[in-house]
Amino acid sequence: MQLQKNIGVLKESTILFSEPLDREVKVDFYLPTNIHAPESLSLLLINDGQDLVTMGFERILSSLYEHQHLRPLLCVGIHCGNDRINEYGMIIGPDFKGRGAKAPDHLRFILEELLPFISTTYKVAAFKEMSYAGFSLGGLSALDVVWNCPSLFTKAGVFSGSLWWRSKDILEKSHNENTARMMHRQLRLGSKKDGMKFYLQCGELDETADRNHNGVIDSIDDTIDLMRELLAKGYKEGKDFKYVQLPDGKHDVPTWARALPGFLKWGWGSNLKI
Repeated sequence: MQLQKNIGVLKESTILFSEPLDREVKVDFYLPTNIHAPESLSLLLINDGQDLVTMGFERILSSLYEHQHLRPLLCVGIHCGNDRINEYGMIIGPDFKGRGAKAPDHLRFILEELLPFISTTYKVAAFKEMSYAGFSLGGLSALDVVWNCPSLFTKAGVFSGSLWWRSKDILEKSHNENTARMMHRQLRLGSKKDGMKFYLQCGELDETADRNHNGVIDSIDDTIDLMRELLAKGYKEGKDFKYVQLPDGKHDVPTWARALPGFLKWGWGSNLKI
């Protein structure tokens, strides 16, 4: 492993060969260096770990730890592969273009290879809690994994999530917005997962598309509609989920870098009120 030290954070990187994905997966581990009680350590997996490198994620963590704004949290950045469009999807099946077909393989990598590696390598019998986050399509993937593994994960972080992911093309005559969007349908048909929490972020400059011509970009519409599904399930805004809409937010790494500290303090801050 390669080691890199920062104030309050130790970064380690390794390469794992995944049999389900049939490729090497680069993984970065961001460990707090001031842990006094190992049982207080939580785990956060993050898709598109290469974006964390671009934004200097260790500096974000170091600042939070330095100002005592963050409880002990092992963050794991999972780098995407060349076939990202197929690995990051939904476990239930591919979208209308066949994308996301390897999402079940990605889940197997997480459950059968990555989590056991983390437990063995860092000698952690059980984390205080485990959560998952991601950006864009990686955000959809993270939310899908959390929703389908309620016995393992407690929180999902979705930044500019690809919540448009659908089973039918909007140009098809039989297209129905209420049933075509796969994540919305999954939440609607599923049962409430008690104790699960959600952090949703979107930027007003995330895109320009407005398929229903209501003056609101699709990414915000899709996110708000997802919150409606959460409310219908019995989740409460403020208690169980938080939505952050950045007026100048774009679909890019600098925007997500600005949004991450708020997410981290929301989930693992010294003051856990939303």
